[in-house]
Amino acid sequence: MIGDVWVFLFLVCLLGGGCAFMTGQALAATWRPMALVPPYALLLAAGTRFLAFALFGGPLLSLPAFLTDGTVLVAVALAAYRLTLARRMVMQYPWLYARSGPFGWREIGGEG
Repeated sequence: MIGDVWVFLFLVCLLGGGCAFMTGQALAATWRPMALVPPYALLLAAGTRFLAFALFGGPLLSLPAFLTDGTVLVAVALAAYRLTLARRMVMQYPWLYARSGPFGWREIGGEG
């Protein structure tokens, strides 16, 4: 059981999470819609399931494991997408938007 935790932390959180973060950044940097993030992250989850099976003898076709991996990777990819999009909006349109926290931006009120 403890070995499964280490495999999860290493494969899903470290390797898969890093890939999911870069996927979210790449999609936001190329102005792709947010709806593309979950399918790409679920493909990464399938890849981490295969690696867990091939390298550590874990179950390949385990729905709970796939859903756990997928949930973590989708969350990481969506967070990276939103972080990158907020940064790009403020950097590209500084006369229109100001940063409003790490995940958002707000319009600069200049109509008065």
